[in-house]
Amino acid sequence: MMQLPARYDHVGSFLRPKSLLDAREKKARGEITPAQLREAEDQAIADIVKFQQDVGLKSVTDGEFRRTYFHIDFLEQLGGVKTDIPFTVKKPDGTEELAPPVIRVTDKVRHTKDIQRADFDYLKSQVAAGRTPKVTIPSPTMLHFRGGRAGISAQAYPQLDPAFYDDVADAYGEELRSLYEAGCRYVQMDDTNLADEKMREAARQRGDDPNELPHRYAKFINKVVARKPQGMLLAMHLCRGNFKSTFAAQGNYEPVAEALLKEMDIDAYFMEYDDDRSGDFRPLRYLPKGKTVVLGLVTTKFGQLESKDALKRRIDEAAKHAPLEQLALSPQCGFSSTVHGNNIAVEDQRNKLRLVIDTAREVWGTD
Repeated sequence: MMQLPARYDHVGSFLRPKSLLDAREKKARGEITPAQLREAEDQAIADIVKFQQDVGLKSVTDGEFRRTYFHIDFLEQLGGVKTDIPFTVKKPDGTEELAPPVIRVTDKVRHTKDIQRADFDYLKSQVAAGRTPKVTIPSPTMLHFRGGRAGISAQAYPQLDPAFYDDVADAYGEELRSLYEAGCRYVQMDDTNLADEKMREAARQRGDDPNELPHRYAKFINKVVARKPQGMLLAMHLCRGNFKSTFAAQGNYEPVAEALLKEMDIDAYFMEYDDDRSGDFRPLRYLPKGKTVVLGLVTTKFGQLESKDALKRRIDEAAKHAPLEQLALSPQCGFSSTVHGNNIAVEDQRNKLRLVIDTAREVWGTD
């Protein structure tokens, strides 16, 4: 198993600067070219890389500044996959929620081009020596979970197992190898499906067994792991939804913990524990030796700063169920999983990350 760059980390996305949002609008209106938009993205990424390095992070992302939606912008570039733009719905309390995207497999899934390589090349060119550039991509399970059997072409895949799972794993394997050849050694997959009561019920309604599904997905992920290059760290973020400071998922990790932590051959897990909707730390008892759980104890949804002492108490509580040396600390999610961003101030990002870094150094003593 590969080790994380430090005892502190982050999920990856950051609030988009106004200059980048303006450039996106101009591109949408046809006022600037794709090349001019990319120039604006390059400048914004150079700035956010410097921000991450100045604050002290060891893993550095491009802030997901080239994406509108973290999942769709990647998945729709796979051959055989069609996606629809998500839409927002108003909830009774006046807040907005992002409706789940429609993802359909219309043909054989295949890797038709390098998806992240050019973006990684630029990120790598900006990252200082001693830091690790990290790429974030959606979990392959999203190609099955969002629509189930009905969302996957019966003509392309009369039987899902093994053809569909193998094809998706092959496509992901090719993408990971492409990134590895470019120098990437750290990839994080984001999964919004596995640990959520509503998603489990949705799976049940369409005929899947929500208790069996996590074990099937563990085997699915392991097919991807088997195809990744040696020397690449592969992490999984268990996302509970992140849109304009709202969340979509809740529920204890207990129903999926054994499949997630014990059966899945992942190096590290980012698990959201910023409030009581994720339940207690008992599921961490399934964590085998050699793997790391990054505790997402600091929320990215609100600007109020957590107490360092409270964070230390929660880490102590988690350490009753998994060895302290197999734990790390991070914010619970990205600051801007979609282009819209959370309802926090830009400076809150710095304060939250400094809190994570300072707390982790005090708890573990070293990076």
